[in-house]
Amino acid sequence: MKIFLDESRSRQKLFPFTKTRHVADIRIGILTIREKWAMLTAGEVLTEAFPDAFRVEAAAIPSLDNFFSILAAAENGIEILSTDEIRVLEYPWQLFLWNDQAMREDFRLITANRKSAPLSSTNTVINAAQVFIEAGATVEHSFLNASTGPIYIAKNATVMEGNMVRGPFALGENSVLKMGSKVYGATSIGPGCVAGGEIKNSILFANSNKAHDGYLGDSVLGEWCNLGAGTSNSNVKNTGAAVKYIINEEQEMHYAGNKAGLLMGDYSRAAINTSFNTGTIVGVCCNIFGDAPSKFIPDFSWGRERYIFEKAIQDISNWKQMKQQALSAEETTTLQQLYLSK
Repeated sequence: MKIFLDESRSRQKLFPFTKTRHVADIRIGILTIREKWAMLTAGEVLTEAFPDAFRVEAAAIPSLDNFFSILAAAENGIEILSTDEIRVLEYPWQLFLWNDQAMREDFRLITANRKSAPLSSTNTVINAAQVFIEAGATVEHSFLNASTGPIYIAKNATVMEGNMVRGPFALGENSVLKMGSKVYGATSIGPGCVAGGEIKNSILFANSNKAHDGYLGDSVLGEWCNLGAGTSNSNVKNTGAAVKYIINEEQEMHYAGNKAGLLMGDYSRAAINTSFNTGTIVGVCCNIFGDAPSKFIPDFSWGRERYIFEKAIQDISNWKQMKQQALSAEETTTLQQLYLSK
């Protein structure tokens, strides 16, 4: 089976995360949308049209319970809209709003008919049946509470000593949860990340760092982001009123509910002790420092100025080298096209 994930209807509304990736490569729950389809169908998942491939709305979130319904709608040419059974992403803040359900669905998918690796006796565990540790993961001297949702620790991930984790929670391959962290569900830490401090209901896509004390709540960080020590975000207004995001440079606003935090595009970084206001969107490749940041930060911002492109590329390369990776020619081309489009 070939599945073509079509992003034509959804791409524009899911910025900043789709400025540098296909909708199919957005992470919600434990897996990306593309990874979910690959596991559910064992078929070829395409992001370009192909003869005889099922055309599926890329923003529809598949699960064990609904993927047949999504495929049936695709086969009959029926437009898929959000229902209680099928969630279809329309706005980027829905990632953290729907992460809890997506994590539970992915946990079922990943662990079906499999047995967890043994968990060290140094840990304290509640509801061990909902804790799954992949071979090669290290978890020591921590408190894992899966009574509120499943906990998944991927291959070669490390949970250091003294952590308190409340599910749903996932720590991706080669990621690290640093000592003494407090993590509330529903939190997804993607592969290659470093996490620490206090985190609640948030997603880190991959290779990003929120490694120090400070609060991250009801938020999403793209890839290759870094939050300096002491950085925190607000997720609730002092008035308790609904939070509005400014979603583009035309200052268009949308309400996202009473709890809404930071949405940060790929390759963006914040200096130590940065304080993000409720409902902040940061674009791609921003270096944030100085005065309190605004609620909408355009792509390639250097403080209050515009990043020099060559400097931006060099800085990204420096960060990638810290994780023994390199900036690809494809990434550079994507960033250059985005830079020149402004």
